[in-house]
Amino acid sequence: MRQIGVIGYGAVGRSTASILATRGDAVRIVQRKRPPVIPNGCTFQAADLTDRHAAIQACAGMDTVVCCIGLPYDSALWARVWPKTMTNLIDGCSASGARLVFADNLYMYGPQTRPLTEDMPLTTYGRKPALRAAITQLWQSAHDAGRVRAVAVRASDFYGPDVATSVISTFGVARLLAGKPALTPYSPDHPHDFAYVPDVARALVTLADAPDDAYGQAWHVPNAPTQTLRGVLTQAAGLIGVPARVTVLPRVLAPMIGLFSKEVGEIGEMQFQWDHPYLVDSSKFAGRFRSDATPFERGLGDTISFYRAALRS
Repeated sequence: MRQIGVIGYGAVGRSTASILATRGDAVRIVQRKRPPVIPNGCTFQAADLTDRHAAIQACAGMDTVVCCIGLPYDSALWARVWPKTMTNLIDGCSASGARLVFADNLYMYGPQTRPLTEDMPLTTYGRKPALRAAITQLWQSAHDAGRVRAVAVRASDFYGPDVATSVISTFGVARLLAGKPALTPYSPDHPHDFAYVPDVARALVTLADAPDDAYGQAWHVPNAPTQTLRGVLTQAAGLIGVPARVTVLPRVLAPMIGLFSKEVGEIGEMQFQWDHPYLVDSSKFAGRFRSDATPFERGLGDTISFYRAALRS
């Protein structure tokens, strides 16, 4: 039995904690407020990770800390919270000797015209991409200095059961089940890679189990074979048994809607993910560990089952 802290209990944190608890690890779930339900065998510790002392306490006694924090889609909030949180997590892991596994996204590469690889340089573009690059430099520098053993697991756009901000799950599957067209604020017709949340969790656990030579670097989560968003939503509609209706928000309306929806307003600088093919090369992970990404048919089936049950209840 190992002592593993799961920091943040959103979709990725829940899936990760479930895997760890099921196999018998002692899991400490950490966030500001206690979730309504936690898996058997898990404990909970309330902590604000922007507080250094609280972060050190959260990491105390842990063998590994898995950071699954997901903040609201707000650049100003990210700028206030992320650098302080990463610094405090590094300090906490340094004090306890815990290894740090960071669940990250792909923003730090910025606009690219070829499939994303882990060795791409960090960007200075935009607010959110530049910030993700900055916190990447924090953990990399701490690792290189010998203060902490740290690793990043990077994933493309999430989908899966109970994923609150997913264009596939909440704006796609949930709406199709409710008899509405799927809704997307950007073009659904470019090839795009998506990460199934249970696959992200499995990758995090894989790195939590990996030897130290896998640390000090980043690893991309394997994805199912590339499709367009429209293709994924059409497949979902077929599994549900409804017409594949997709409403695309005209780009010209996004600034106006952004006055009322902060998330829509924040999408503008991320348009580079959707105005051309956005592909993720996970051959590095496949070569070292595995490449058994969940097929869309199964991932969508599980997602549909979750939202169908939610609608019934």
